[in-house]
Amino acid sequence: MRFDVVTLFPEIFSGYLGQGLLKKAIDRSLINVQLHDLRDWSTDKHQKVDDRPFGGGPGMILQVQPVVDCVEHLQGLVATPAQVILLTPQGKPLDQPMVELFSEQSHQILLCGRYEGFDHRVIDLIDPLEVSIGDYVLNGGEVAAMAVIDSVIRLVPGVLGDEQSAVDDSFSSGNRMLEGPQYTRPRQYRGHDVPEVLLSGDHKAIAQWRKEQGEQRTRQQRADLIQPERLPHHDNDNP
Repeated sequence: MRFDVVTLFPEIFSGYLGQGLLKKAIDRSLINVQLHDLRDWSTDKHQKVDDRPFGGGPGMILQVQPVVDCVEHLQGLVATPAQVILLTPQGKPLDQPMVELFSEQSHQILLCGRYEGFDHRVIDLIDPLEVSIGDYVLNGGEVAAMAVIDSVIRLVPGVLGDEQSAVDDSFSSGNRMLEGPQYTRPRQYRGHDVPEVLLSGDHKAIAQWRKEQGEQRTRQQRADLIQPERLPHHDNDNP
């Protein structure tokens, strides 16, 4: 799995790439993350890549030429087609099914916006998938790019110690709802005990308890995730 990250601030990623599961996956050559400074594709002698918006308005806009030239260069580096992802608050919300689709492709190009965003001709010419990580505005797309990378690598075979966890996690393919609560040692702490069923050794009962707890938590916190066909049917329901 290769990620090419286009950014004005590649140094932001230095600590991120050197920690945790991502570092281990990079060291094992399961994941390849390459950082590209957009300024390297500027034709301006001062490496300028932004300018004032036509029509007036606040802020600066990332120019079309450096972005298009950069993406076309990166697309030529790998034989397999790349998924170009433009991180923007105007994009489609990132969710687990989208992450699962990303994981099926071996090459991702992530465009990190800054300032007031990209010249719209970037979208017209490259036709990227515009992706948002939430209904809020960040200073740039770097944090959003990290979120995409972090979520996708978990689905790459060999990255997780137990790949079943990527199936059972909240929102995942085996469980589109929320997970139930989890516990570990000690059994008792400040008057709060671990539920007895988790200590019973009865795996069927534990699985049923976890399923029920997940459904209950989903109803309480994210009822929008519950599909109508999952709701219990009652004989006196109106047709």
